[in-house]
Amino acid sequence: MDNNQRINCTVTSCKHNNKQYQECKLQEIIVTPIIGCETKQPDESMCSSYKFETEKD
Repeated sequence: MDNNQRINCTVTSCKHNNKQYQECKLQEIIVTPIIGCETKQPDESMCSSYKFETEKD
């Protein structure tokens, strides 16, 4: 992965989100398909690295 690559994210409830810059603080994320969703739109996938801000690791 290119060291200059960024992951933009607007999911402010995620503990990995840098809200000031709307960026993910992780170096990489896991993207998974949503089973049974075949819309050919972005809603077919989701970030599986999401953690609710108050969850413990």
